[in-house]
Amino acid sequence: MTDTVAAVPADGKPLTEMERVVDTFVAPSKTFTDIRRSASWWVPWLLMSIFGLAMVFVVDKKLGMDTAYENQLRLSPKQMDKYEQAPPDQKAAQLRIGGTITRYFAYGSPLLTIIFAAVFAGVLMATFNFGFSAEVKFKQAMAISMYAFLPSILKALIATGVVGMGAAEGFTFSNQVASNLGGLVDPTTSHFLYAVLVAIDAFTIWTLILTGIGYSCVTRVKRGTCMGVVFGWWVVVTLAGAGFGALFA
Repeated sequence: MTDTVAAVPADGKPLTEMERVVDTFVAPSKTFTDIRRSASWWVPWLLMSIFGLAMVFVVDKKLGMDTAYENQLRLSPKQMDKYEQAPPDQKAAQLRIGGTITRYFAYGSPLLTIIFAAVFAGVLMATFNFGFSAEVKFKQAMAISMYAFLPSILKALIATGVVGMGAAEGFTFSNQVASNLGGLVDPTTSHFLYAVLVAIDAFTIWTLILTGIGYSCVTRVKRGTCMGVVFGWWVVVTLAGAGFGALFA
């Protein structure tokens, strides 16, 4: 039997797009309940794109994509050993190619955000629809994802400030700010544990909580159940990703 709660009255005042953005931080239930009325998601995506690209631009100019790539390479002992043992001309070529690829991915982050949000939304939509008969529409799932991702704006602002002040020589796009437990271990000796601890990130947890709230408001499935589904998928993906990464680290 579907685990549901009573429907939330939907006759309140419709929210504007900017009210939904603000309420995501101060009154998230209002934002996600309003998604039942309108599943528009382009405003949070646009805001994340603007602040994200601003951070990428600062990293590119202050640090350089070659350095960002080399910092990422240092987190993988096997790859770093191959790089260090290569002749100087091959090292230079690898650094140049790696920096170019990093630049393309970094400046392409708005498109990657849509792709990631679509996958994230699709998996959770299927889980709630097939597992709880929730009848979530894909556009609603996308809107939940996009609004839940809004804390990444604060993360981008912090990273922009730190890199802009020249205080982030070890910056990587995979670990932009020290808001996680990754600093407790050495990634060169325990890559799996490092990846898991990096995933235990304040902004990631914030996003997961918002996602759980979002699905509870849209589906009317109990909030605790929604949190369990969202965090359950996060555990599965985190462990799988850490294990896969450890094979090549």
